[in-house]
Amino acid sequence: MPQNGGENAMDLKEVMDQKNFVIVGDTLNEEKYASKIKRKMIKNGYGVSAVGKELESINDVEGDIDVIDLCINPAKGLKLIKECKKDFKTVVIQPGAESPELTSYLKENDIEYLEGCLLVGLKLYK
Repeated sequence: MPQNGGENAMDLKEVMDQKNFVIVGDTLNEEKYASKIKRKMIKNGYGVSAVGKELESINDVEGDIDVIDLCINPAKGLKLIKECKKDFKTVVIQPGAESPELTSYLKENDIEYLEGCLLVGLKLYK
């Protein structure tokens, strides 16, 4: 069951209403979920930047960020979130990218998050 961080956190439908996404993970390997998510998001008209194999840091993303989608080892995802200086609205934690350390950090820093899947969001809301 998806979990929301914070009382006013976005649900999956609200996440899918956003425009600018950062996919964090191996977006260059077509077998990886990060790559599949990136391709489907672009095909559906979203603005997508990729961090992990393409850009080194979320701070390297040009333009606005609405959603950071973590499709990466939880320790690496946590490191990238901690280093992030850019404004964003929410974080989506894909299945397998979650950890108690990551969710604790997000809660302690009042960062909205949702444990869910953008591929499910595309099927339900696009």
